[in-house]
Amino acid sequence: MDEQEFDDFYTASFARITGQVYAMIGNRDEAQECVQEAFVKAWAHRRKLEKAKHPEAWVRVTAHRLAVSRWRRTRIAKRPADRAVSLPASTAPADENRVALVAALKKLPESQRRALVLHHMCDLPIAAVAAEVGAPEGTVKARLSRGRTALAALLSDSPPDAHGLQEGASHV
Repeated sequence: MDEQEFDDFYTASFARITGQVYAMIGNRDEAQECVQEAFVKAWAHRRKLEKAKHPEAWVRVTAHRLAVSRWRRTRIAKRPADRAVSLPASTAPADENRVALVAALKKLPESQRRALVLHHMCDLPIAAVAAEVGAPEGTVKARLSRGRTALAALLSDSPPDAHGLQEGASHV
């Protein structure tokens, strides 16, 4: 992959991958930083990336792993992640619906959240999601089903009643 091809790949996929990682981890700035770092690694491994069937998936997985590693380091150290001594860059405010979706996704178990993002936001088929997360297809289907049910409840406009059911739901 030459410089121009890589630039085209970066331009075409940076925003999409950043949105996907943001949905997985729930922190927009962290997602941008991790995706940027993943692209730096992709450039260093462009020969490997050239041979990859899905280079965008390679970058997305790398960015997600970087985010998880950063979270672990921060959690273990019990201090904020190192930041440059400059004012934070400002970005345009996020869409209200996207913010609500990410807030709801953050309340789900990581395995369900990741399956939902990869399948519904990355448009990956179940087999590809299973390969990326290292789980059987049946497990991915179960995570998707449970995750969609939980998201529907979290994003519903009607509050649950005393029995934990949404208005109009029945005890079937």
